[in-house]
Amino acid sequence: MKQQKHKRKESFSLLLVSNTGKDIRQFYISLLSIRLIIVLMALICVTLVWNIYRSGAHRRSESEYRKKLTAQELLIKQLENEKEALSTKNEMLSVENETLKQLGPVETKEENKTSKDTSIPSQYPYTGVGALKEQYSEQHPCFSISTQLEDHIVAAGDGTIASIGSNDTYPLIVVVEHGNGYMTQYLCTKEAQLQVAAGDQVQMKETLIIVDKENTQLDYQVIYEEQAIDPLQVLEAKG
Repeated sequence: MKQQKHKRKESFSLLLVSNTGKDIRQFYISLLSIRLIIVLMALICVTLVWNIYRSGAHRRSESEYRKKLTAQELLIKQLENEKEALSTKNEMLSVENETLKQLGPVETKEENKTSKDTSIPSQYPYTGVGALKEQYSEQHPCFSISTQLEDHIVAAGDGTIASIGSNDTYPLIVVVEHGNGYMTQYLCTKEAQLQVAAGDQVQMKETLIIVDKENTQLDYQVIYEEQAIDPLQVLEAKG
């Protein structure tokens, strides 16, 4: 019979020698023990690294939380300051309101002004952007305006439609009697949409005529005490 060979387990020797050389100690460590020691050390290192990482993450999270908390505290303080300012302003307005109530109604400048006499033909007679083709002169006792389609010719002041007519030069003539010695004539070189009738009462800026033909010219004349005058003498402003 063959003799069975026994496998010897591998082991390591650890020899400790004192510096005097008098004392020598030898320890035997199996391979399994060494592997266990290595695994244990690896676990300890991993645990240590994990704890360091978690500690750092916790510090970062705590720092961010503190920043957010500081920002919220600043916002709350700002809102409180704004609330206090609004409260102070509200109190001032309340005091001012009570003071105004005690003083009673205050007359405005408009109420103190003398009411404007709208019977004087001071309104520009055309609503569109028309070019002034010819100014007033003794030979041409009116001023002439080139009109555009759909624009309006309006009353220069309050008055009554004295007449509506035409002649060889103007197919449409509207005369408005304003009183106070004033009369205005609106003379169109072409037919147009008439919006009033003889005898109608009209207000300043009220539409008299709507232009519905191209190249229509308006000749506007102001008569004061039966004499033609320059319309610019009584016009306040265009529009």
